[in-house]
Amino acid sequence: MTFAVAARCSRTGMVGVAITTSSICVAARCPWVRAGVGAVATQNLTDPVLGPEILDLLAGGKGAAEALADAIKGRPNIEHRQLAVIDRTGAAAHYTGEKTLGTNAVVAGRDCIAVGNLLATAEVPKAMVQTFEAGPELHLAERLLQALEGGLAVGGEVGPVHSAGLLVAHEQIWPLVDLRVDWHDDDPIAGLRRLWQAYQPQMADYVARALDPGAAASYGVPGDE
Repeated sequence: MTFAVAARCSRTGMVGVAITTSSICVAARCPWVRAGVGAVATQNLTDPVLGPEILDLLAGGKGAAEALADAIKGRPNIEHRQLAVIDRTGAAAHYTGEKTLGTNAVVAGRDCIAVGNLLATAEVPKAMVQTFEAGPELHLAERLLQALEGGLAVGGEVGPVHSAGLLVAHEQIWPLVDLRVDWHDDDPIAGLRRLWQAYQPQMADYVARALDPGAAASYGVPGDE
Protein backbone atom coordinates (compact mmCIF):
# COMPACT_ATOMS: atom_id res chain seq x y z
CA MET A 1 0.00 0.00 0.00
CA THR A 2 3.01 2.24 -0.59
CA PHE A 3 5.27 3.37 -3.39
CA ALA A 4 8.58 5.15 -2.97
CA VAL A 5 11.84 6.12 -4.60
CA ALA A 6 15.24 6.31 -2.89
CA ALA A 7 18.07 8.04 -4.71
CA ARG A 8 21.28 10.03 -4.65
CA CYS A 9 22.52 12.94 -6.74
CA SER A 10 25.87 12.21 -8.36
CA ARG A 11 26.56 15.95 -8.75
CA THR A 12 25.99 17.03 -5.14
CA GLY A 13 26.12 13.84 -3.08
CA MET A 14 22.61 14.46 -1.75
CA VAL A 15 20.56 11.41 -0.79
CA GLY A 16 16.81 11.23 -0.38
CA VAL A 17 13.46 9.46 -0.42
CA ALA A 18 10.03 10.40 -1.72
CA ILE A 19 7.15 8.21 -0.58
CA THR A 20 3.36 8.01 -0.51
CA THR A 21 0.74 5.62 0.84
CA SER A 22 -2.92 5.14 1.64
CA SER A 23 -2.40 5.29 5.41
CA ILE A 24 -1.68 8.25 7.67
CA CYS A 25 1.73 9.84 8.38
CA VAL A 26 3.91 7.74 6.07
CA ALA A 27 6.85 10.14 6.49
CA ALA A 28 6.93 9.50 10.24
CA ARG A 29 8.01 5.87 9.89
CA CYS A 30 9.12 4.91 6.38
CA PRO A 31 11.83 7.19 4.83
CA TRP A 32 15.33 7.42 6.35
CA VAL A 33 18.34 9.41 5.13
CA ARG A 34 21.80 10.30 6.39
CA ALA A 35 24.19 12.78 4.80
CA GLY A 36 27.19 11.13 3.17
CA VAL A 37 25.78 7.68 3.91
CA GLY A 38 22.60 6.80 2.03
CA ALA A 39 18.84 6.51 2.05
CA VAL A 40 16.36 3.77 2.95
CA ALA A 41 12.64 3.24 2.36
CA THR A 42 10.98 0.76 4.75
CA GLN A 43 7.41 -0.18 3.85
CA ASN A 44 4.56 -2.68 3.52
CA LEU A 45 4.05 -3.63 7.21
CA THR A 46 6.73 -1.23 8.33
CA ASP A 47 9.44 -1.92 10.89
CA PRO A 48 10.95 1.54 11.51
CA VAL A 49 13.98 0.01 13.24
CA LEU A 50 15.30 -1.21 9.91
CA GLY A 51 15.92 2.27 8.46
CA PRO A 52 18.44 3.57 11.00
CA GLU A 53 19.99 0.11 11.39
CA ILE A 54 20.76 -0.11 7.67
CA LEU A 55 22.11 3.45 7.69
CA ASP A 56 24.42 2.51 10.58
CA LEU A 57 25.72 -0.43 8.54
CA LEU A 58 26.28 1.82 5.53
CA ALA A 59 28.08 4.35 7.71
CA GLY A 60 30.33 1.54 8.91
CA GLY A 61 31.56 0.98 5.38
CA LYS A 62 29.24 -1.67 3.97
CA GLY A 63 27.63 -1.28 0.57
CA ALA A 64 23.89 -1.33 -0.03
CA ALA A 65 23.57 -5.06 -0.70
CA GLU A 66 25.72 -6.16 2.24
CA ALA A 67 24.08 -3.72 4.66
CA LEU A 68 20.61 -4.92 3.65
CA ALA A 69 21.59 -8.58 3.91
CA ASP A 70 23.02 -8.08 7.39
CA ALA A 71 19.95 -6.18 8.57
CA ILE A 72 17.40 -8.78 7.47
CA LYS A 73 19.38 -11.91 8.39
CA GLY A 74 17.46 -13.83 11.04
CA ARG A 75 15.05 -10.92 11.56
CA PRO A 76 11.64 -11.99 12.91
CA ASN A 77 8.68 -11.19 10.66
CA ILE A 78 10.94 -10.09 7.80
CA GLU A 79 8.56 -11.76 5.33
CA HIS A 80 6.16 -8.83 5.89
CA ARG A 81 8.71 -6.13 4.97
CA GLN A 82 9.63 -4.35 1.76
CA LEU A 83 12.88 -2.37 1.70
CA ALA A 84 14.85 -0.23 -0.74
CA VAL A 85 18.39 1.03 -0.11
CA ILE A 86 20.70 3.42 -1.95
CA ASP A 87 24.24 3.99 -0.72
CA ARG A 88 26.65 6.92 -1.12
CA THR A 89 28.01 5.51 -4.40
CA GLY A 90 24.58 5.11 -5.98
CA ALA A 91 24.52 1.32 -5.56
CA ALA A 92 21.04 -0.01 -4.76
CA ALA A 93 19.59 -3.05 -3.02
CA HIS A 94 16.08 -4.22 -2.20
CA TYR A 95 14.08 -6.86 -0.39
CA THR A 96 10.45 -7.85 -0.82
CA GLY A 97 9.13 -10.39 1.67
CA GLU A 98 6.84 -13.21 0.56
CA LYS A 99 3.92 -11.70 2.52
CA THR A 100 4.17 -8.29 0.84
CA LEU A 101 0.71 -7.08 -0.14
CA GLY A 102 -0.86 -7.20 -3.58
CA THR A 103 0.93 -6.40 -6.82
CA ASN A 104 4.46 -5.42 -5.90
CA ALA A 105 7.49 -4.48 -7.95
CA VAL A 106 10.98 -3.02 -7.74
CA VAL A 107 13.09 -1.30 -10.41
CA ALA A 108 16.63 -0.03 -9.92
CA GLY A 109 17.99 2.70 -12.16
CA ARG A 110 20.93 5.05 -12.35
CA ASP A 111 21.46 6.37 -8.80
CA CYS A 112 17.91 5.38 -7.81
CA ILE A 113 15.58 2.56 -6.85
CA ALA A 114 11.78 2.58 -6.92
CA VAL A 115 9.64 0.12 -5.00
CA GLY A 116 5.95 -0.44 -4.35
CA ASN A 117 3.27 -2.76 -3.10
CA LEU A 118 -0.53 -3.00 -3.50
CA LEU A 119 0.05 -1.28 -6.83
CA ALA A 120 -2.49 -0.62 -9.55
CA THR A 121 0.10 -1.90 -12.02
CA ALA A 122 3.61 -3.33 -11.82
CA GLU A 123 4.67 -0.53 -14.18
CA VAL A 124 4.64 2.07 -11.37
CA PRO A 125 8.30 1.67 -10.25
CA LYS A 126 9.49 1.64 -13.88
CA ALA A 127 7.73 4.94 -14.54
CA MET A 128 9.25 6.42 -11.38
CA VAL A 129 12.77 5.46 -12.41
CA GLN A 130 12.31 6.77 -15.94
CA THR A 131 11.03 10.08 -14.58
CA PHE A 132 13.89 10.38 -12.10
CA GLU A 133 16.53 9.64 -14.71
CA ALA A 134 15.11 12.24 -17.11
CA GLY A 135 16.19 15.25 -15.01
CA PRO A 136 19.80 14.88 -13.79
CA GLU A 137 20.29 18.66 -13.79
CA LEU A 138 17.47 19.25 -11.30
CA HIS A 139 17.67 19.45 -7.51
CA LEU A 140 17.38 15.98 -6.00
CA ALA A 141 14.19 16.89 -4.14
CA GLU A 142 12.57 17.99 -7.40
CA ARG A 143 13.64 14.78 -9.14
CA LEU A 144 12.26 12.65 -6.31
CA LEU A 145 8.96 14.51 -6.30
CA GLN A 146 8.66 14.23 -10.08
CA ALA A 147 9.29 10.49 -9.77
CA LEU A 148 6.46 10.21 -7.24
CA GLU A 149 4.19 12.13 -9.59
CA GLY A 150 5.27 9.83 -12.43
CA GLY A 151 4.29 6.77 -10.43
CA LEU A 152 0.90 8.25 -9.65
CA ALA A 153 0.33 9.12 -13.31
CA VAL A 154 0.52 5.46 -14.38
CA GLY A 155 -1.83 4.26 -11.64
CA GLY A 156 -0.08 4.47 -8.27
CA GLU A 157 -1.79 2.34 -5.64
CA VAL A 158 -4.92 0.30 -6.17
CA GLY A 159 -6.79 2.79 -3.97
CA PRO A 160 -6.25 6.46 -3.15
CA VAL A 161 -3.14 7.65 -1.33
CA HIS A 162 -3.56 9.91 1.72
CA SER A 163 -0.07 10.83 2.97
CA ALA A 164 3.29 11.63 1.38
CA GLY A 165 6.79 12.73 2.34
CA LEU A 166 9.97 14.16 0.82
CA LEU A 167 13.23 13.75 2.76
CA VAL A 168 16.70 14.83 1.52
CA ALA A 169 20.06 15.08 3.30
CA HIS A 170 23.09 16.95 2.02
CA GLU A 171 26.06 18.13 4.09
CA GLN A 172 24.64 18.57 7.59
CA ILE A 173 23.47 16.08 10.16
CA TRP A 174 19.93 17.43 9.84
CA PRO A 175 17.84 17.05 6.66
CA LEU A 176 18.06 19.73 4.01
CA VAL A 177 14.47 18.95 3.04
CA ASP A 178 11.92 17.34 5.36
CA LEU A 179 8.43 17.95 4.01
CA ARG A 180 5.32 15.90 4.63
CA VAL A 181 1.60 15.76 4.13
CA ASP A 182 0.39 13.58 6.98
CA TRP A 183 -3.20 13.30 5.72
CA HIS A 184 -5.07 14.54 2.69
CA ASP A 185 -8.44 13.22 1.54
CA ASP A 186 -7.74 13.61 -2.16
CA ASP A 187 -4.16 14.31 -3.29
CA PRO A 188 -1.25 14.40 -0.81
CA ILE A 189 1.30 14.43 -3.63
CA ALA A 190 -0.14 17.70 -4.95
CA GLY A 191 0.03 19.03 -1.39
CA LEU A 192 3.66 17.96 -1.20
CA ARG A 193 4.34 19.75 -4.48
CA ARG A 194 2.90 22.98 -3.04
CA LEU A 195 5.05 22.63 0.08
CA TRP A 196 8.20 22.14 -2.00
CA GLN A 197 7.40 25.14 -4.17
CA ALA A 198 7.01 27.28 -1.06
CA TYR A 199 10.06 25.88 0.73
CA GLN A 200 12.63 25.72 -2.06
CA PRO A 201 13.21 29.50 -2.34
CA GLN A 202 13.88 29.65 1.43
CA MET A 203 15.86 26.41 1.75
CA ALA A 204 19.37 27.89 1.63
CA ASP A 205 18.40 30.60 4.13
CA TYR A 206 17.56 28.02 6.77
CA VAL A 207 20.96 26.39 6.35
CA ALA A 208 22.65 29.81 6.58
CA ARG A 209 20.74 30.65 9.78
CA ALA A 210 22.09 27.50 11.36
CA LEU A 211 25.70 27.96 10.24
CA ASP A 212 26.12 31.76 10.32
CA PRO A 213 23.01 33.50 11.69
CA GLY A 214 24.62 36.92 11.73
CA ALA A 215 25.01 36.87 7.96
CA ALA A 216 21.73 35.13 7.19
CA ALA A 217 18.69 36.70 5.59
CA SER A 218 15.88 37.83 7.88
CA TYR A 219 12.61 35.95 8.02
CA GLY A 220 10.77 38.94 6.59
CA VAL A 221 8.03 38.86 9.21
CA PRO A 222 6.80 41.76 11.40
CA GLY A 223 9.39 42.54 14.08
CA ASP A 224 12.27 40.85 12.19
CA GLU A 225 14.00 43.74 10.46
